[in-house]
Amino acid sequence: MEFFCYHRDRAGSAALRDELLEEHWSYMDRFAKELIARGPTFSADGTPTGSVHIADLPDAAAARAFAFEEPNYQAGAYRDVMLRRWRNVLGRTMWEFPGDREASNRYLVIGLGSGTHEEPVPANSETLIAFGPLLSDDGATWLGTAALVMAPDAATARETLTASRYASIEVHDWTFGGRR
Repeated sequence: MEFFCYHRDRAGSAALRDELLEEHWSYMDRFAKELIARGPTFSADGTPTGSVHIADLPDAAAARAFAFEEPNYQAGAYRDVMLRRWRNVLGRTMWEFPGDREASNRYLVIGLGSGTHEEPVPANSETLIAFGPLLSDDGATWLGTAALVMAPDAATARETLTASRYASIEVHDWTFGGRR
């Protein structure tokens, strides 16, 4: 089962995250084979604002353990966690993305649904690093869409999703994660 996990930083937690960086990476190393995508989000000034992890885990209990046993979460660096079932529509990991990782800006785009139908894969799929529906715990109900995209700017990234399908759309600067 695939899960989308977005830990949002608590204001002023950058120093704590820096302090826990090795613990975070060591924790994520344990899930290297399960990860589909990962990476931090940032504000316009470059301040970390969160951390995205998309993972293929055995079940919802394993996903909750993955999200809530993470060292930054345990230490109080995050203000909240979005954890949803997800489906890897592209069928690949971020490491298999065929595009140039440095060719453009990268964004996390989250659309929270107001309709009943999943977003089709956009025509410009060559800019998609990861893309899939956010689903209810049982996987039966569409709740929105999460995408990692390359785009020249946030406005273009937002256009990845059809605005009329969503109650709201968030766009966050994002970069490929993992050890440097």
